[in-house]
Amino acid sequence: MPHPTPTSQLSPTRPGAEWWRTAVIYQIYPRSFADASGDGIGDLPGITSHLGALVDLGVDAIWLSPFQRSPQKDAGYDVADYCDVDPLFGTLDDFDDMLAAAHAGGIRVIIDLVPNHSSDQHAWFQQALASEPGSAERARYIFRDGKGPDGAEPPNNWESVFGGPAWTRITEADGRPGQWYLHLFDSSQPDFDWSNPVVHEEFVRILRFWLDRGVDGFRVDVAHGLVKAEGLPDYHPPADADSMGGEEENVPYWGRPGVHEIYREWNRVLAEYDGDRALVAEAWRPTEDETALWVRADEMQQAFNFPYLLTGWDADELREVITESLRAFGAVGAPSTWVLSNHDVIRHATRYALTAPIPQGHGLGPRSPAKPLAELGLRRARAATTLMLGLPGSAYVYQGEELGLPEVVELDDDVRQDPTWFRTGGERYGRDGCRVPIPWRSDAPAYGFSPTGASWLPQPAVWGELARDAQDGDPASTLSLYRTLLATRHAHALGSGELEWLDIADDTVAFRNGDVFVVANTGSTPVRVPDGEVLVSSADVVDGVLPADAACWIAAA
Repeated sequence: MPHPTPTSQLSPTRPGAEWWRTAVIYQIYPRSFADASGDGIGDLPGITSHLGALVDLGVDAIWLSPFQRSPQKDAGYDVADYCDVDPLFGTLDDFDDMLAAAHAGGIRVIIDLVPNHSSDQHAWFQQALASEPGSAERARYIFRDGKGPDGAEPPNNWESVFGGPAWTRITEADGRPGQWYLHLFDSSQPDFDWSNPVVHEEFVRILRFWLDRGVDGFRVDVAHGLVKAEGLPDYHPPADADSMGGEEENVPYWGRPGVHEIYREWNRVLAEYDGDRALVAEAWRPTEDETALWVRADEMQQAFNFPYLLTGWDADELREVITESLRAFGAVGAPSTWVLSNHDVIRHATRYALTAPIPQGHGLGPRSPAKPLAELGLRRARAATTLMLGLPGSAYVYQGEELGLPEVVELDDDVRQDPTWFRTGGERYGRDGCRVPIPWRSDAPAYGFSPTGASWLPQPAVWGELARDAQDGDPASTLSLYRTLLATRHAHALGSGELEWLDIADDTVAFRNGDVFVVANTGSTPVRVPDGEVLVSSADVVDGVLPADAACWIAAA
């Protein structure tokens, strides 16, 4: 079957008004979105069958987490073949069908690209294991001799993001204990050596493969990784550090200057294609200024705003991070992005109402000291989304948040699948709780996720009342709130607007964006809002008063 032409089916826009500057992008975690085959794992035909719901929701683009061929040791972030679809999710023809259907519905498609590491089942790594130390095959990864007597100690003290050492020793072909290879994540995910031009050439080939099929861009996994400091010096992160280095400076494997030349090279590749293609960085950096380095004019188009995601439900902190984000991203001519949830963090309907903080990457489970307060969490999540979607720039929505889904905390130990859980011996729960398959129909097997009732992670009973069909038509539902927010955001062009701060009351975040006032009340007492028509609100505004933990948009005179 011929695949689509390299030109996107959606019209390009003029420079400075590209679609990605203002887009609301919906993240699909394929294995948990919709299962058409009945095996309990979501797939590409399942996505295609539900694209109408996303058109109805009003999103501009979708981002798909990995669906490429993989042993699935880390839910597809261990890629064995970058240019094929894993049979779990379908075929390349299924991908082409999904892409064509999305474009026909006016939705652009961004796919995940994982360049920091491959699967240990990738042909290159298998060739490296079968080759000698110092060979060209080994030079595509980071192999080193060990320290100490007989090289029995790792080359340095680096730790894996998933817990435990970041090095694994191999057995050579003749049976001798051999070299060590670096894996910043699971031992099944060896890191590429990006000082090798062959690695550069291979990823340009991969980019072109998917661009030729018609994709609109790439979300780049661990975009602040790839390049490691010369000599691989020892480094031990602080005990309470975020797992991806979002609060650390001068880490020898995060945010090295050499990564930027890689993205300049990729920028030039994307520029050869029509349709405003985009590169999106997953770059966990300590400040907005450092994050903005990834989106300079000749590099990537967007970078996730993790400082914003990590900010608590506090007016002063929110005003500061919004101000700094608009300043830092604007200084390099890039849009600020806004995000509250994704497949790696505790869902914000739970995170905003925890009784104690939990470091990013540790996850939440039955024995966690922090307990979620469900009603408070949903109230704050609705308000936080109302605030976020009123900001200028581009925003990301994680599948299921439009239903108000909370983190699934009560997962039994024997059903967990995140490598973090296993590599830390159960000390960290990891990310399974935000990855549970989402509900579509309240009275269907697996709540409409799968026709057979199978589900790769068990779904909680509350999914029945939160299912899409249960919320459809209810004007007070979270689904209705999201639909109204997205439609109103588009009608008032808030994505391309400018922010003007307002001083209304303590514990409020208030600003004008174009012809809309946006007010969020993070405090415990109601506040009076500006006069005008209430366009949308996360909770009822009565006689001009906004309740606590709520937000609204008001038509400006």
